[in-house]
Amino acid sequence: MNVIHIAFRELRAIFNTVVGWLILCGFLLITGVFWIALVENYVRESNNLVFNPWGAANMSLTDYLLLPFFGNCTVVLLMVAPALSMRLFSAEVKQRTLELLLTSPVSTLEIVLGKYLGAVGFVAVLLATTLHLPISLLYWAEPEPGVLIGGYLALLILSAALIAMGMMYSAMTSSQTVALVLCFATALALYIISWMGEGPDHWATHLSLATHAEDLMKGKLRLSDICYYAGFISFFLFFTHQRVESHRWL
Repeated sequence: MNVIHIAFRELRAIFNTVVGWLILCGFLLITGVFWIALVENYVRESNNLVFNPWGAANMSLTDYLLLPFFGNCTVVLLMVAPALSMRLFSAEVKQRTLELLLTSPVSTLEIVLGKYLGAVGFVAVLLATTLHLPISLLYWAEPEPGVLIGGYLALLILSAALIAMGMMYSAMTSSQTVALVLCFATALALYIISWMGEGPDHWATHLSLATHAEDLMKGKLRLSDICYYAGFISFFLFFTHQRVESHRWL
C-alpha cells in the first residue's frame, strides 16, 4: 500500500509542476504534428495510385502510418523520459527532503518503486492522450490490432526503461540538469548503437533499445525482448535503490 500511496503522490506532484504540464502539452503538440504529416503523406501516395494502380498492394496503414508514428513517438520519448525523471531524487536531495523521506516508516525499496511507478504512470497518461489518433483509422480502415497494441506496449516499456535509468542518474546528483544530460546522452547512445550492427546477430544490435522496441511495434512479442527490458529496468532500479539507501548512512 505504501508503494501505491507514494506512486499517486508522485503522480500528483508531477501534475502540480509547470514542467509536467509543459511535457504533456509539448508531447500532444509534437505527436499531433507528426500524425497530420503522416496522414497527408498517405493521402498523397494514395492519390498517386491513379497513375500506378499496381502499387496499391504495397500500401498499408501499418507501413505508412502506424509504424512511422510509433517510431516518431519513440524519438520524442527519448527527450521526455529524461526531463521527467531528472527531478525524482535530485530535487529531494537539493531541498534536503530526502532525509525526511528516509526517516518515515517506509522502506527504501517502497520509496524507489513508488516514485518509479508514479513517473511511469504519467507516461501512460501521455500515451493515452494519443489513442484517438490511431483509433480514428477504424472509421474507414481496419488497422492491425497486433500492431496497435504492440506499438503502445513498446512505447510504454521503452519509457519505463528510460525512466529507470534516469532515476538512477537523479539519485546520483543534486543537479537536475546533470541528471537530464546524463540520461539523454545514455539513452541516445543506446538508441543509435544499432547503427553499428552489421546484422541481427551483432552485439550492438542486441544491445540497442531501438531494436527490441521495433520488434514489439510490429506486434511480435518475443521473450528475448521482454527479458531485455526486464533486465534493463531491474539493473537500474537496483542501483537506484543502493544509491538512495546509502543516504541513510551519510
